[in-house]
Amino acid sequence: MFRNQYDNDVTTWSPQGRLHQVEYAMEAVKQGSATVGLKNKDTFAILLALKRSTSELSAHQKKIIPLDQHVGMTIAGLTADARMLSRYMRSECTNQRYAHNEALPVNRLVTNLGNKMQSSTQRYDRRPYGVGLLIAGYDSMGPHIYQTCPSANYFDCRAMSIGARSQSARTYMEKHLDEFLDCDLNQLVRHGLLALRECLPNDMELNNKNVSVAVVGKGHNFTVYDDQQVEQYLALITEAERKGRGGGVAQQPSDDTTENPEPRVAEPQDMQVD
Repeated sequence: MFRNQYDNDVTTWSPQGRLHQVEYAMEAVKQGSATVGLKNKDTFAILLALKRSTSELSAHQKKIIPLDQHVGMTIAGLTADARMLSRYMRSECTNQRYAHNEALPVNRLVTNLGNKMQSSTQRYDRRPYGVGLLIAGYDSMGPHIYQTCPSANYFDCRAMSIGARSQSARTYMEKHLDEFLDCDLNQLVRHGLLALRECLPNDMELNNKNVSVAVVGKGHNFTVYDDQQVEQYLALITEAERKGRGGGVAQQPSDDTTENPEPRVAEPQDMQVD
């Protein structure tokens, strides 16, 4: 069986200039279930995530992890790696409150995280963290949405989605990006649910078992809503919108005919990731 001779450790570059272990870690993120983050101009940042269950007899895997009163994250990829990074970020937030009696700014937290993830791509005895994160927080500079990658890159985003079929959610958010700035909380969550719905397989729909919502903002600590608590947000989209696959806010029917949307191709699920 053929074996790639350039993927034994993370410090070996292939002749094409590629680090295969970093690419494998990024592939694990693409296999994870989708998650969405978006924010408005100066009040709220929200996270939404699809939860998976390994079988009908098991519970759904939680995807949203609180870090401090003002910040939390959601994951796509290897859950074990995400737990390790979450412990590190909680420690950073706790040390800041102990030493300075104030919340750690979100941009400094993400910078420290990027430095930690970078070290795993420079040592032959380590491997990249196989998880992508969306980090939502609120501080003196307003709401924030950050994306981190296994390659240790991180980005300040207005809206972002990662995980399986996440391109469909990003397409929806690109179409409505200018609307997010002036949205109130309910409108923001509604847009997030509509974007997240685009990541579902055709035989699934959003319900209170497979969706988690987290909200943080001005005067609002980071709060995660699961199970029955999600119903208040699912009610923001009508039953027809939940069953629809048009990708957008429901409109009044008209006489004009529109082209059917191109069917999405399901991505392979070879790795068991969340």
